[in-house]
Amino acid sequence: MLSVTDLSVTYGAIQAVNGISFEIPCGSIVTLIGGNGAGKTTTLQAISGLIRPRAGRIRFKGEDITRMASHEIVARGLCHVPEGRLVFANLTVAENLALGAYLQRDTALNERTREHVFTLFPRLKERLKQTAGTLSGGEQQMLAIGRALMGQPKFLMLDEPSLGIAPRLVSTIFEKIVEINRVEGLTILLVEQNAHLALEISSHAYVLETGLITVSGPSNELRDDPRLKAAYLGG
Repeated sequence: MLSVTDLSVTYGAIQAVNGISFEIPCGSIVTLIGGNGAGKTTTLQAISGLIRPRAGRIRFKGEDITRMASHEIVARGLCHVPEGRLVFANLTVAENLALGAYLQRDTALNERTREHVFTLFPRLKERLKQTAGTLSGGEQQMLAIGRALMGQPKFLMLDEPSLGIAPRLVSTIFEKIVEINRVEGLTILLVEQNAHLALEISSHAYVLETGLITVSGPSNELRDDPRLKAAYLGG
């Protein structure tokens, strides 16, 4: 469903991503893992059109999206849940969800999707009129995922969904990620610093280290791979 070839991204003189290539099969959960500064978030931002790569090609469902604007990419079914959630803090839960559906014109479908989001995350329904900034970190993550689902995606990118969330809610959110994949058939690219969690729910993994993919393979084979520990501990 997604193919990234020789992707390079620079910030001035800094090479954040250095010629990486990977593929995400339809219906899978694939994870990009690595330490801080490895280039994970930059990779997702390049895929979703938030930053322009210096070189390389990104193809989604066979179409070249490398130079497309973000709203055009979203319209094709690729949605991005950013690091730190980035909910609209001064808007209510209901308003945040409505903004996720800004490209959707079918009111009845939007309402059904919203009810489905409430089935996944009942807390959001309980807090529908509450401003998003007053939610807990875990509830904001639920809202960020729900907002993305309102866009009717076929492909979901999740950036650090466990970051800054109470441990008791992390397991709930990861259970829901698996449910979204298995029940709804959404393809998921997961960026996650918690390697144990990411490898537990994904089928394939790529390890990023200073802008390069240094290790890749089936997730169940990488769990005990010493190269994974080296990528995190610097040796």
